[in-house]
Amino acid sequence: MPQVRPYRGVDATQRIAERRRRLLEAGLDLLGSRTTPSDLTVRAICSQSGLAARYFYESFDDKDVFVGAIFDWVVADIAATTQAAVAAAPAREQTRAGIANIVRVIADDVRVGRLLFSAHLANPVVVRKRAESGALFALLSGQHAGVALQLEHNDRIKAASHFVVGGVAQTLSAWLAGAVAFSPAQLTDQLAALIDQLGDPALYRD
Repeated sequence: MPQVRPYRGVDATQRIAERRRRLLEAGLDLLGSRTTPSDLTVRAICSQSGLAARYFYESFDDKDVFVGAIFDWVVADIAATTQAAVAAAPAREQTRAGIANIVRVIADDVRVGRLLFSAHLANPVVVRKRAESGALFALLSGQHAGVALQLEHNDRIKAASHFVVGGVAQTLSAWLAGAVAFSPAQLTDQLAALIDQLGDPALYRD
């Protein structure tokens, strides 16, 4: 295979990665806007990114793969920073640290909040990915709760985990829509206080 020369000091792999990042940012701009397009087209994505259509297909097979990649990219970032925040906090402050990080991320970048939580975004791939990620976060939440409470994982813990993930998501959606008039700090305090009420081990024993 012939070697591809660097262009302006940047090799081919780096150029492809940079174009992919620009496309993902453009997709997040479109999906996370106040007026989400009813039909997310390759033309609109390329116009937003300033790249030709051939570069879209260089990294993505089709629009569904593209939307899934945006969602995975955003979730991976928020999951990593939240896990780091939780790990750095004392045990009794870990819930608040995790919630504070999520609230901070979506307050700093409203596109992320709309992609993950807005009820007005009905893209079918986003809807499916939300369901998948919700199930994953419920599983991780349940595992963390079992360790923290020193209990074997059971259906009571599982139910509480789904309750927390769904309740937090719905509250964040309402906050983003302006239905809950909290500052980020107030929202963090309220969510953390509610979740802490579920920390009684007696709730998870038969």
